[in-house]
Amino acid sequence: MSAPHTDVEQVEAANTAFYEAMERGDFEELSSLWLSPADLGIDETYHDPADAGVVSCVHPGWPALTGRGEVLRSYALIMANTDYIQFFLTDVHVSVTGDTALVTCTENILSGGPAPDDGDELGPLVGQLVVATNVFRRTPEGWKMWSHHASPVLAENDREDGDETPS
Repeated sequence: MSAPHTDVEQVEAANTAFYEAMERGDFEELSSLWLSPADLGIDETYHDPADAGVVSCVHPGWPALTGRGEVLRSYALIMANTDYIQFFLTDVHVSVTGDTALVTCTENILSGGPAPDDGDELGPLVGQLVVATNVFRRTPEGWKMWSHHASPVLAENDREDGDETPS
């Protein structure tokens, strides 16, 4: 496969790398994909990182997390407590304006933990449908994640009677 040439292709590749790092449980790779003040040429010793556009993340059912340390700790916690996770992305849409890119997608997630009895086998797989918005910033090293926001999609039987769309 050839290297991505357009901004949209590069953002798609960065988005895919994010999910693949999660699937592999590769915390170092995942960390390198998130924006840091250094990516923007800012020395944190002398400047407030918030001035550089602090990163943020909302996992389904979690409060908003802000700051690189807090966001990366959340991924370390998820990786430490998830034996298996796989993302099937659908409805992927990429929009690029200047040095900012927006990706919306549906995450069809399969995940599992250890079996309850002996822990040597994978427990039952659980499926979850989540919509996500990923925001990227252009850096000298390429596109980096600035914000990830994911929200569960309610199943039809979870909605109020007669409610055609989630509110």
